[in-house]
Amino acid sequence: MSCRIYMVRHGETDWNATSRLQGHSNVPLSERGRRQAEQLGRRLAALKFDAFYASDLVRAYETARIIALHHNNQDIKTLPQLRELNFGRWEGLSINEIQGQYPEEIKQWWETPLLTRIPGGESLDEVVKRTVTAVKKIVESHGDGNVVLVSHGGVIRSVVGTVLGMDMNKYWRLRQDNACLNIIDFPEWDKGILMLFNDRSHLEIAYDCLSDAGRK
Repeated sequence: MSCRIYMVRHGETDWNATSRLQGHSNVPLSERGRRQAEQLGRRLAALKFDAFYASDLVRAYETARIIALHHNNQDIKTLPQLRELNFGRWEGLSINEIQGQYPEEIKQWWETPLLTRIPGGESLDEVVKRTVTAVKKIVESHGDGNVVLVSHGGVIRSVVGTVLGMDMNKYWRLRQDNACLNIIDFPEWDKGILMLFNDRSHLEIAYDCLSDAGRK
């Protein structure tokens, strides 16, 4: 008996396309993002899911809603604990803009994000604690079944990194593209097995790994 979590990063937004940090900013899907969600929905259409969960931010909820349309418009439970990291005063800025305006803060963030609080935002440690706690409760509530969970890159990295026992200061090494699929089996919470990671084979056009490496 095992709970299998299908963890999905939301589809693309206009801010993703221009490499701007979103965090808690409530940016909707772009037209491309909605197409991506539909493509993933078709991929998962033949599976049976016991529950759908999503961040309460519109880009995640909209992605989950499009996928759920292939499952009799199944209800989606939204959880604010599944929100992306709060980037505070960095939200809406590109990495280059942040480096120009907050050079010391972003240097510290890249080196030790667990311990570094973003100006007006969160530390990674706070994000890991709230997101992993939320996902653990979901796993324990669905001991034998399939669950879709639509969230954000930082949330998925936090969960995957925890399952793998990573040093979370290195969590940026876990790539998460828009509308990607990750699968984790949980025979028990502390025995999670990563089955699939950052899979985008359902999308019509694959990004070039070099040209797209900067998108967050």
